[in-house]
Amino acid sequence: MTGYVGAHHEFHDAVFVQGWADRFAPTPPRIALFDMILARVDRLGGPDLHVLELGLGPGYMARHVLQRNATVSYEGLDFSDVFFEVAKRTIGPFMPRVVLTKADLLDQNWPRRLSRRPGAILSTWALHDLGSQEAVAAVYARCHEILPIGGILVNGDFIKPAGTTWSYEPGRFEIERHLELLRQAGFAHPASLAEFETNLQSPTAAQNYVCLSATR
Repeated sequence: MTGYVGAHHEFHDAVFVQGWADRFAPTPPRIALFDMILARVDRLGGPDLHVLELGLGPGYMARHVLQRNATVSYEGLDFSDVFFEVAKRTIGPFMPRVVLTKADLLDQNWPRRLSRRPGAILSTWALHDLGSQEAVAAVYARCHEILPIGGILVNGDFIKPAGTTWSYEPGRFEIERHLELLRQAGFAHPASLAEFETNLQSPTAAQNYVCLSATR
């Protein structure tokens, strides 16, 4: 069986964004990804750790981290004011620890908009929407530039799984290519930690994602 896996988004439209957020409400596999990312953050420790999330979206990852780690400060970057409004409701009482930063990851100057230097950079289900391997590679390079030595990048995102006969939109590509791009950006020992909701035979646009980790 063959087909095409991809999605079209209207992330500046309030109705679309709320529907998207409802569809992506955390499920057990998604929470498992959140827990894996949180574990990497917790390993860094430190009383002054600043976490940056690329593609804050509806705020599910941010809420998960802030509920379970009482010491980190958090910065959510997104290009959608509509998503910021949804995220504020999701994050709720933890918003005093959050900075919202509006920026487009396709603009290579996005790091200049950050409130401070992060020690950890996270992203979930976002970078594939940049539309190409080149765009993802550029984000990886900027992340390496802004992280301190020992800082981490953890990316949970959709990929094109090995062995598939399906075609995937350009932003969803193989794990090995992600690891190659991370090495090219300068990261040491990038790794794929786990794959989630693998489906080779009849995949949907919400399946086949992975947790990638790399250290500066």
